[in-house]
Amino acid sequence: MGNITLITGGAGSGKTRWAISYFKTCDNVLFLNTAKTLHEDTRHRMEYSNNENNVEWVVANDVKNPVEHIKDHKFFIFDNLGSYTSNVMREIAADIENITTEERDKIRSVVVNNVIECMNKVSELNGAMVIVTIEPGFSPCPKDKEQLYFREIMGAVNQRIANTAQEVYLSASGIQFRIK
Repeated sequence: MGNITLITGGAGSGKTRWAISYFKTCDNVLFLNTAKTLHEDTRHRMEYSNNENNVEWVVANDVKNPVEHIKDHKFFIFDNLGSYTSNVMREIAADIENITTEERDKIRSVVVNNVIECMNKVSELNGAMVIVTIEPGFSPCPKDKEQLYFREIMGAVNQRIANTAQEVYLSASGIQFRIK
């Protein structure tokens, strides 16, 4: 049986730093980066930790379909669910400013189903995964329609993944609190 951990919190709260430290002494880690390139601070932090612990990790950048990457490794960091959801929104929505109810439902479904499929594959491998996400409820209600839709979808996605994960942590000001 694998272990799935979700870490949520505001922007810049230390979520990715914590995810890296979670596996710091582990080899065979795959870092699933949903951005086109790895953020310089994250790359530096990861390289420093790997050198200190004499381990080597693999980074997959611009991850569009995380499910296809869940193989050949034991440990995974999925960074981050917010960026992945935003990417799926842009793929599915014909007009990002006027997303239909059907499109919102489809976006939620695609994201949740893909992430749960990843979680199941990690469990089959008897591995472990940390999923990093943003907590959209910590910010003021956006006036921009795209951000409003993103917040609504992200909130629903986070709830589903948090309910499915074995552990959930909240990150605030660089301090992580276990909440499940």
